Amino acid sequence: MSSYSSGILMSSFASLLAAGRRFLFDGAMGTMLQRRGLGPGESPEAFCLAHPDVLEGIHADYAAAGADILTTNTFGGTRYKLPKGIAVFDFNRRMARVARKVAENAGRAAGRPIFVAGSIGPSGLFLHPLGDISFEDMVKAYTEQIRGLMEGGADFLLAETQFDIAEARAIVHAVRRECSLPVAVSMTYEGNATLTGSSVAVCSATLANMGVDLLGVNCSAGPVEMRPVAEELLATSPLPVLIQPNAGLPELEGDETRFPLEPEDFARLTAAFARAGSQAVGGCCGTTPEHIASLARQVAGLPLPERRPDFGGIAVSSRSSLVRIGKGQPFCLVGERINPTGKKTLSLELQAGEMTSAMTLAHEQIAAGASILDVNVGAPLVDETTLLPELVARLVAGPGHPLCLDSSNVEAIASALTVYPASCLVNSISGEAGRMEILGPLCRDFGVPFILLPLCGRELPVTAGERIRIVEDLLVRMEDLHIPRRLALVDVLALAAASSEGAGKDCLEFIRYCAQTLHLPTVCGLSNISFGLPARELINAAFLGLAAGAGLTACIANPGSLRIAEILDVTRMLMGQDQGAERFIVRYAGRREDPTSGRSSAGGGPETDLSTFPSSGGSPASMEEAVISGRRDHIEALVRTALDAGEDPFSLVGERLIPAITEVGAKYERKEYFLPQLIRSAETMQAAFALLRPLLEKDRRAEKRRTIVMATVEGDIHDIGKNIVCLMLGNHGFQVVDLGKDITAADIVAAAEEHDAAIIGLSALMTTTMVRMRDSVELIRRKGLNKKVMVGGAVVSEAFARSIGAYYAKDAVDAVRVALELSREEEPG
Repeated sequence: MSSYSSGILMSSFASLLAAGRRFLFDGAMGTMLQRRGLGPGESPEAFCLAHPDVLEGIHADYAAAGADILTTNTFGGTRYKLPKGIAVFDFNRRMARVARKVAENAGRAAGRPIFVAGSIGPSGLFLHPLGDISFEDMVKAYTEQIRGLMEGGADFLLAETQFDIAEARAIVHAVRRECSLPVAVSMTYEGNATLTGSSVAVCSATLANMGVDLLGVNCSAGPVEMRPVAEELLATSPLPVLIQPNAGLPELEGDETRFPLEPEDFARLTAAFARAGSQAVGGCCGTTPEHIASLARQVAGLPLPERRPDFGGIAVSSRSSLVRIGKGQPFCLVGERINPTGKKTLSLELQAGEMTSAMTLAHEQIAAGASILDVNVGAPLVDETTLLPELVARLVAGPGHPLCLDSSNVEAIASALTVYPASCLVNSISGEAGRMEILGPLCRDFGVPFILLPLCGRELPVTAGERIRIVEDLLVRMEDLHIPRRLALVDVLALAAASSEGAGKDCLEFIRYCAQTLHLPTVCGLSNISFGLPARELINAAFLGLAAGAGLTACIANPGSLRIAEILDVTRMLMGQDQGAERFIVRYAGRREDPTSGRSSAGGGPETDLSTFPSSGGSPASMEEAVISGRRDHIEALVRTALDAGEDPFSLVGERLIPAITEVGAKYERKEYFLPQLIRSAETMQAAFALLRPLLEKDRRAEKRRTIVMATVEGDIHDIGKNIVCLMLGNHGFQVVDLGKDITAADIVAAAEEHDAAIIGLSALMTTTMVRMRDSVELIRRKGLNKKVMVGGAVVSEAFARSIGAYYAKDAVDAVRVALELSREEEPG
């Protein structure tokens, strides 16, 4: 037996990771390929297929520098990014085999294991409902790549530089469906959130629910700029952490992009993350074998990181928010009202495929304080498998609050899970024959918590002991199916006190058992306890107080109930979940009690608060509110109402719609809004414009729309940012000619001449392609054309824009501002 195949060298990546072993990842691939012959705009994938010896040499240099992990050159290895003519499976297999060969040879020589990470980069597309790609299509695309990486010998799979939690989730799902290899996910952040508005905490909780093995952050920043995100990741992740900064922020010197941090400075700054508890560190853009060698010296001999304990409850997330349910967490109210039972109007609308009332109920419940929205479409004659995912998609694109999918139809839940971007809650899994075996693995593989219902057979478990036996049996069945307990939220099964004198007492006993013995969070359907009795709200409120004291962590109820709101405010304050009683004081400081009756008089309390959410609850009252809150479902009716009232179409655009979308832009710049909200508001504005445009064009006051040509430069196939800029420019009155991606300077300038465009907008995401922006500027100069060029993209800076004679826009909102300023410069007088 060779030395490479003996002892520690036989240890798997997963076992060493679980044992707390620290790993040193390699550095940048693109930087090294450019140094060794990759031309500007040339495909790294095609280059390495033609020059495998160059790739082998880069891997060998990183191994010699001390890297424990060699990352395959497959970042763009999906059908969405590979150049035509390159087969996905074959390409990924060949790239992985090159890395595998170097890892084995270098590992033998060094007497240590060197592992291969199969790199999976982002697709550059958005999943439905934010984009047009279905979850299943994206999973299939990544499955092709995963199969090639597996066949080529990858030890684990690394989804890196991910900017959308929904896509990261699709990749993990594809891995889990295809193989048992460990999977690491590394997100990239702009400030404190991803491009689509997910915080570090949301990403950590969602990916932990999916059972990934390693959670990281890479790219977009150097070690100094990455520090706040890295610190939050180390504080919130229950998983081992990987941190891979760039060698500083990119700078342009002539036609070459360079990263300023020298190896020793990079290593000193990055090693601080290892000292703070990161189990794996490495480099991203601009780093070289010299950077990794310096980092290896800095982290040598550091103590192994301590394990961070899980917080012990469940985590429910949307793309932009996180709700934790468990001991020590704020009591959670799940809004129950999107349910057709007893609601004739809602039932009729759902039967007709209409969702206006459901959306209104969602906004009202959020305004009233619901943390999660229960969604049930089970009306007679409704096809839940079609309607539940449709409504979930609308709610994801609308309020964006965490959801609870409430259905007995497993197919409906499965369909809805493909359009939900993060970790929703599923209601519910019981002891019913086959329910755990079918729905349990589905929840496990999608990483979604579920309500565990202590029901088995036709008889209701009346006593606490009966419920305990059923739940313990369900937990054993979960373990047999490898479903982690961290996904379980136990329903305490509140029964009607009218039919059983001990209903309340048994329920409280069961709550205590779950909290103190099983250490599981609990929830109850609150209204059940009062069924058949008078003064139901009074009973519900009193029981809620008792149950919270016994350890109940959540309830499903009507958030609009004043008594429930009051009890929850008091409960959170008395249980230390309202720091400094600040929330309670704000809501009740003006409240006065009647000393004889104990009843309160005017001057405070929830009754005043619940009416102060004009932009969140119910239907929007104005076009401005509809645009700002992204209520596309209401904008056409509001525009028609204004026109019917005699309002001038030009005034509607200039005095109401444009100021509204400008306010959306301001919210985006202040980081109050993120990409999903920006897109939702822009699409709402677009719908209003579509209705008004025929009227505007008929009017003699209609001015010629300013034209701007937009393109992603030659060699770059990323167009998400450019597409958003196009959408925003269109909403501000520009005629946008979108040429697409990978467009040559000659074609860009020709289109600008053909359409008489005074402005050209150029986008690039890669350091290797941003230099192509200069081509368009120089061609315009050579032709003597009077056209302004605006540039932007993740790697583009204001200094680079100035150096090539262009104008810089940092994001879509800024692009509108720059384009408007440039247009004004072109106006005569």
